[in-house]
Amino acid sequence: MKAIVLREFGSPEVLRLEDVPAPQPAAGDIVLKVHSVSVNRTLDLIVRAGKYPVKIQLPHVLGADPAGEVVETGGGVMKFKVGDRVAVISAIPCQQCGQCLKGEEANCVDSKRIGVDLSGGYAQFIALPARYAVKLPDEISFAEGTVITRHFPMAFNLLASKANIKPGECVLVMGATGALGSSCIQVAKMLGARVIAGAGADERVNAAKSYGADFGVNYRQQNLAEEVMKLTDGQGVDVVCENIADPTLWSEALNSLAIGGRLVTAGAHGGGTVKLDVKRVYMRRLRIIGAAGTHLPDVDKALQAAGAGKIRAIIDRTMPLSAAAEAHRILEANQTLGKIILDPTKD
Repeated sequence: MKAIVLREFGSPEVLRLEDVPAPQPAAGDIVLKVHSVSVNRTLDLIVRAGKYPVKIQLPHVLGADPAGEVVETGGGVMKFKVGDRVAVISAIPCQQCGQCLKGEEANCVDSKRIGVDLSGGYAQFIALPARYAVKLPDEISFAEGTVITRHFPMAFNLLASKANIKPGECVLVMGATGALGSSCIQVAKMLGARVIAGAGADERVNAAKSYGADFGVNYRQQNLAEEVMKLTDGQGVDVVCENIADPTLWSEALNSLAIGGRLVTAGAHGGGTVKLDVKRVYMRRLRIIGAAGTHLPDVDKALQAAGAGKIRAIIDRTMPLSAAAEAHRILEANQTLGKIILDPTKD
């Protein structure tokens, strides 16, 4: 079969299409014919560059979130049959560590991730444990399934579980046209919130409004906190959904919070090290909440919401697997409004 193999870290040119042996299922595994896999900034670009904080074993195949058709099953698999359409959850709780045993599966310390710890979906076929897969409703395409199972469960985790949004509250979503940001806009609206989209260009602000945002701020051209205060009659927002950790924007995002507000964060594309005004945190009774991982019930919740037409995947373009290096260059240059999908069936 064909796969994009990473044999050394570096620029996009290190991604090479190669002929490799087709995978064979072990007991408990399924083999998928991959129809879609997304290009992710952290789990693909950062890993490829050799800057991911976890050691990656080379050679390696990227791709955290493939979706496709089951073509073979290993011994003991009862959940799926050949021909089933499925998407993949990139990380599954181990169900054995202390966090899992406490019921905090999203905080699992020993989960193994597709495309990081395990071989990923930048390939025509992938073998993986059946417990990592979920069936796709017929009305959801493979590409949509890739995006929905990758980002919407995190959006539900951030906004419903961690921020506990109530109808009528106001939410500022940073990086509003990114994959997670666009998901958070839709989930916040689904939960009954008013949404202010923060983005770095006018066209991105307009795109965020098309996803459901009520208002928008171009935080590269306007003072974010000042504009948010104008839009909220001087009160500030109840929740900031922050997933970039840009040191030039962090303080303005924090300053946009109302008294008693909550900032939830699940990302650090902007660098990760920021200045924190602790006086403001305690004087205004603010909460800063970090989140990572996936609650399995949120996956079902996201698929049900997508099947009912309440949320939708934002896809920028679909490219053949052989164009993986070009897809990485496009994403690095911030030339997307939505997710880039690789489709190995196009090669």
